[in-house]
Amino acid sequence: MNAKFDIRQIWTKYFSSINVAIRAGLGIAIVALFVLNYIFGEPLTFFQRLELQTYDTRLRATMPETIDPRIVIIDIDEKSLEAEGHWPWGRDKMALLVKKLFNDYKTKVVGFDILFPEADTSSGLQKLESLSKNELKSNTEFQEKLAEIRPALDFDARFADEIAKHSVVLAFAAGSNQSNDKSASLELGVLPASTFTSSTFNGKPFFSQAIIGYSGNLKPLQESASATGHILPQIDFDGVLRRVPIFIKYKDGFYESLSTAVYRTYLDNEAIRVKMRDDEGDGIARLDNVQFGNKTKVSIDDDGTALIPYRGGSPMFRYISATDVLQGKLTTGELDGKIALVGTSAQGLFDLRNTPVDRIYPGVETHANMISGYLDNNIKRKPHFEAAIKICMILLIGLILAVALVKLNPIWSTVTVVATAALLIAFNLYWWGQNLILPLAMPLLMIGILYLFNMAYGFFIEARSKRQITGIFGTYVPKELVEEMAKNPANYSTQGESRDMTVLFSDVRNFTSISEGLSATELTAMMNDYLTVMTETIQVQRGTIDKYIGDAIMAFWGAPLKDEKHAEHALLSALAMQKRIKEIGPEYLKRGWPKLEIGVGLNCGIMSVGDMGSTFRRAYTVMGDAVNLAARLEGQTKEYGVGILVSENIVNTVPLVVYRELDRIRVKGKLEPITIFEPVGLKGEIVDQILDEIERFHRALDRYKEQRWDDAEQMLTVLAQSDPQRKVYKVYLQRIANFKIKPPGKNWDGVFVAMTK
Repeated sequence: MNAKFDIRQIWTKYFSSINVAIRAGLGIAIVALFVLNYIFGEPLTFFQRLELQTYDTRLRATMPETIDPRIVIIDIDEKSLEAEGHWPWGRDKMALLVKKLFNDYKTKVVGFDILFPEADTSSGLQKLESLSKNELKSNTEFQEKLAEIRPALDFDARFADEIAKHSVVLAFAAGSNQSNDKSASLELGVLPASTFTSSTFNGKPFFSQAIIGYSGNLKPLQESASATGHILPQIDFDGVLRRVPIFIKYKDGFYESLSTAVYRTYLDNEAIRVKMRDDEGDGIARLDNVQFGNKTKVSIDDDGTALIPYRGGSPMFRYISATDVLQGKLTTGELDGKIALVGTSAQGLFDLRNTPVDRIYPGVETHANMISGYLDNNIKRKPHFEAAIKICMILLIGLILAVALVKLNPIWSTVTVVATAALLIAFNLYWWGQNLILPLAMPLLMIGILYLFNMAYGFFIEARSKRQITGIFGTYVPKELVEEMAKNPANYSTQGESRDMTVLFSDVRNFTSISEGLSATELTAMMNDYLTVMTETIQVQRGTIDKYIGDAIMAFWGAPLKDEKHAEHALLSALAMQKRIKEIGPEYLKRGWPKLEIGVGLNCGIMSVGDMGSTFRRAYTVMGDAVNLAARLEGQTKEYGVGILVSENIVNTVPLVVYRELDRIRVKGKLEPITIFEPVGLKGEIVDQILDEIERFHRALDRYKEQRWDDAEQMLTVLAQSDPQRKVYKVYLQRIANFKIKPPGKNWDGVFVAMTK
């Protein structure tokens, strides 16, 4: 027995069909295109956007959505401006704010998401200094008094002195790296000492966002601060803030971010230690991680940024109005040991950002989220050699699926693809929990494309007949019926034929008056909504929409799909339409639309159905006397004040409904009289009181037909008194009054001739 493993024999047997071989080859080509996209250039913007969206989805799905009690935001809000005066406040007030936060409320660190680049002139000290050097230079008394009050009026010095006593972190803003932006190269105030310089990297270039200008703080304030950090965000190409540069480069120095400076100060000015890596052989220095003593190690992406670990939608931190702090409204020690960030939410001062968790997000909370991530040591990062990992994932998953799917039927293909995608997502989420972000969008997209490609053959070949049926009947009948018809498409066509069917006509009462009271836009919106609701109600009972004629609807049952219970389904649909029109009435009133009332006419019988029309336009519709009668019945509903009128054919076909016989009439255009009925509801659901009223009306109708006018009148008067809203009683009382004056004669057959359509 030769058990030698022959790969060529297995390959030849597996791909014995040329069609299978071609499909597998094209599948492998799809995988190759994904790989080449990584090898020979940057991923396309579309792919980048997908990857960012999958990151956002994972972030939102795993956010704790809880408020972090360790960090508070001191908010210069509208309430504070109203109580303390317009912005900017004097530095004496800012000094008081710092003093209160530390002395009264025991805050551990205060970080300002506010800049102080210019001197405070609100005290008038500069004017007094000018007078002392000029007009009052020789005034000894003035000079002595000025020397006495100068410390109190030097608000910047007071603020600087207060800052120097506590752990206060200031911020500086950075210009862009665009050399053609003149405003970006401005240098206002002074910068802090750099965290490290280029010499730290032994002469190797270090990738970090560089700036050409800044807006810092006054020198006395800067020298008094415990630390200072930049507030420059890193906006992704889609305009969303997901990351911050841990360090930015200005000239030869590198400067830490505000959140980094606040956290380091919180750790009692723990020194930053940076770990470098140079494992790609290109001579470029890259940060591997940043360590804050023995407390936290933060991994850094290759571009020198860190992802913001958003906790949830704003607010995820306690907001405290700045005026409440200034006026001492908090409990002593209430902020004991907490980190406080001073920011603004007042109109015109609000710093808003577009983030993965909210399109309008307070900028100060991005810093708070970053500090919270430092505290929890849960800042995520992309892996080193990300491109290589992506290529391996694409090849491993793609090649297996490209070969396997060509031999699987649609059900097993779906199961395989879903299972593969689920395993990929589970694997990805596991590493997400380890703070490592693996690619997800590209592998999922490739899996989806391979699946769609392999399903396309079955769709285009095996589903051709279903698409033909859908193209013919999809706009007329419910999708459930289209799917049922698609199982045996040869049984259905648009050729004309005679069938026993049921047809329905409905019309909105007083539509002309309604349309005159609405604008064109309102009328269109109302009718679109109304027709949608009615169409859904009809299609639930397997009805086919024939056409819309303004506010009118024409529908039929029994074609193109035969329906043995076409009359029953049509009548149930008519009853449901009346129920739905009452249900949507209150909603229409809320929108400023009128409540609608409709009349519905039903008839069943033999009628012609098929594709009819001219060479220019055709439609699948029904024609015949039975159709015309249904239209006439709908027109008569308003004469009798009822919602639905049906013929005797319907009554004989659908016995499960309680009917009220209304009249025997000769409709316009027909010589033979018909008996018309109002369907009241399903048997067993009608209360005895209604059944008794119907029975009494039928007895009165018998007296009417026998020309016993007095008896009929007496019975109808009692009925009208018990139900004044029912129009049919008034109709017969008026007829009896006329017949008393001008009797119809002995040969009268009880038929009323309808003069309207």
